[in-house]
Amino acid sequence: LNDTETNGRDVLHPGKATVPKTEIREKLAKMYKTIPDVMFVFGFRTHFGGGKTTGFGMIYDSLGYAKKNEPKHRLARHGLYEKKKTSGKQRRERKNRMKKVRATPKANVGKKRENTQIAKSAMKEGTSQWTIYQKYN
Repeated sequence: LNDTETNGRDVLHPGKATVPKTEIREKLAKMYKTIPDVMFVFGFRTHFGGGKTTGFGMIYDSLGYAKKNEPKHRLARHGLYEKKKTSGKQRRERKNRMKKVRATPKANVGKKRENTQIAKSAMKEGTSQWTIYQKYN
């Protein structure tokens, strides 16, 4: 990770409640002379008694590099990633279909099958199912 700087941070805030992450990002951006958009801070815990908070920060060289390497849940917190919404019923049906599948990758369940016509025609010719699977998958 050449384009990333990782560091642990202690934030001192005597007499105040926990400092918002947006403020921490802005202060760190000034310190490192960059924009707050490429700063990702997480894992902050306030020490007993208050006044001090410890956490981690990631500073990326570019927003594109951050989008490529940062986990989706952190990108979503910054508004850079939108998760696809599916209904609970669709998720349940897919889960139950996956439970029925045997000896094939579970990720392929629910996707449109390719080469079904080729496989059907090959089965009519008497080719074994294993040969078809090896040939087209």
